Amino acid sequence: MKIVFMGTPEFAIPSLKALVEENYHIAAVVTQPDKPKGRGNKLTPPPVKVFAEEKGIMVIQPEKIRTGEFYNALKALEPDLFVTVAYGRILPKDILDLPPLGCINVHGSLLPKYRGAAPIQWSVINGETKAGITTMYTDVGMDTGDMLLKREVEIPVDMTAGELHDVLSVVGADVLKETLLQLKEGALKREKQVEEDSTNAPIIKKEIGEINWNKSARDIHNLVRGANPWPGAFTVFNGGKLRIWKTCVLDSENHKLKPGTILKSDKSGMVAACGEGLIKIMEIQPESGRRMTVEEYLCGHKINEGEVIG
Repeated sequence: MKIVFMGTPEFAIPSLKALVEENYHIAAVVTQPDKPKGRGNKLTPPPVKVFAEEKGIMVIQPEKIRTGEFYNALKALEPDLFVTVAYGRILPKDILDLPPLGCINVHGSLLPKYRGAAPIQWSVINGETKAGITTMYTDVGMDTGDMLLKREVEIPVDMTAGELHDVLSVVGADVLKETLLQLKEGALKREKQVEEDSTNAPIIKKEIGEINWNKSARDIHNLVRGANPWPGAFTVFNGGKLRIWKTCVLDSENHKLKPGTILKSDKSGMVAACGEGLIKIMEIQPESGRRMTVEEYLCGHKINEGEVIG
């Protein structure tokens, strides 16, 4: 089985590593072009490219995928199967039709829920208690193809999107291995997605991280978790942007305080009123500063009770 693997970020590496360890014939890896990063805007290769080159696998980085040049390059490889994991681009039908065994995708949600670019972040932001991996046959839609195998994982109340990402990347590799094993054995079963049950997980933008203190403590806590590590939840404090990295929801009766009012601050954290309930903030990052605990912040700054943030 000659495979062309398509993927870009860290999430895809365990799946590619699994194919290498299982001794599949990987004809090439397709990934996105190098992009400028950091203060110096230095061109940086995608994580999948770095891994592939370490393993001596040919890498293709098309600027555009809807070109005859890219199509012909793939056709010349005579692939039996495409495997895609967070490649970041929607493949057109003429490319999907190239391999006789089709294109199998590893998606970070329990489809048909959370189709799209950011299923992991939105699962946490929306307060889901379960997430998972679905392998599917790719079609021309946005994660609309027939489902193959699924595996479910729990989302603890304090788990961040970054932590869930790391768990699902490993689970995804395991589910991919099982999917390809069943494919070789002729045992794979396809299941149509129920369109009425579908939800979307659009790309995360920086402004998503802004905290609305009129929301409940639970919703704000979920946003803090879901925006960690990127883009980070933030609010206005002392005239600047304050990032909030770690919180917990406090058991409390209903209050009549203005949302964002600080009730108290000590070495255990800063307690603030929300539209419903109270939240304790434990880790913050002042504008142009480093990430720190509230206890560390209080060593050189004062937080006044009754002050309103946001």
